[in-house]
Amino acid sequence: MSNNKPTHRVLFCRIDGQDEQGRDTLGRSTQIGAVWPREGKSSIIRLDIVPVELTRNQGVLFLSEVTQSEA
Repeated sequence: MSNNKPTHRVLFCRIDGQDEQGRDTLGRSTQIGAVWPREGKSSIIRLDIVPVELTRNQGVLFLSEVTQSEA
């Protein structure tokens, strides 16, 4: 990866239940990686860990933009 700073954080949330309408509810998010820009329009995603719940379809990933104050 280059000397660029990450543009996004990769967050994971476990599915921890369902609400009254049967929709999944999510637990607390945990940062598990980051996204770095590349030349052109592509990016590199680096995961520090891969939660086992993700491989079992028991959680979701989110991308959260890194703000200027966090960089």
